[in-house]
Amino acid sequence: MSDDNNRTENANSIIKNHMVWSMGAGLIPVPIADFFAVSAIQLDMIRQLCKLYDVDFKETEGKAVITTLTGSGLARLGARAIKFIPGVGTVLGGVTLAVLSGGATYALGEVFKKHFETGGTFLDFDPTRLKAFYDEKFEKGKEMAKEMKEKQSKVQKMQEEAEIIENVERKGTSFIKELKQLGELKNDGVITDEEFEILKKKILGS
Repeated sequence: MSDDNNRTENANSIIKNHMVWSMGAGLIPVPIADFFAVSAIQLDMIRQLCKLYDVDFKETEGKAVITTLTGSGLARLGARAIKFIPGVGTVLGGVTLAVLSGGATYALGEVFKKHFETGGTFLDFDPTRLKAFYDEKFEKGKEMAKEMKEKQSKVQKMQEEAEIIENVERKGTSFIKELKQLGELKNDGVITDEEFEILKKKILGS
């Protein structure tokens, strides 16, 4: 039983990793390129799951299953067309595709995991029978992808804020040091009061 649990955990890890990679590929700002990139990632996921469950991998059948389960090519083309909208279209389209790509990869992985865990192989794989299960997992995958993107955005925002604070603190320390040195020059008579004020404004202005 522990071996089965370990294998399931490994399968979940494979699915999650490829889901993340698919989301990254979905952000590629070049139409068509993202589709081929995501498909390649999904095919690699199936290959790794086959190896994990000791199932003979068949690339042609794998590609056919991906095409059948992941939906209409026209729908994907319609989504990618958003990228051509001027301005926010590229970003909006990319983000949408990232979520869709991640959700599709997750669902595809769950379908193969379920099929292989019940002793199935490519020979008895029936996409029609598993379509309802795929659709269910696709909805769950999209929610997971959205949460992952939100967490990523929060982490990125926190990192940016931390960098700003660090820069302000560093510059603040630098300002104090320069002003102190400037004050010493004035006290030593190296510069006049007027020169001190001019140089002080330059330091604060920078």
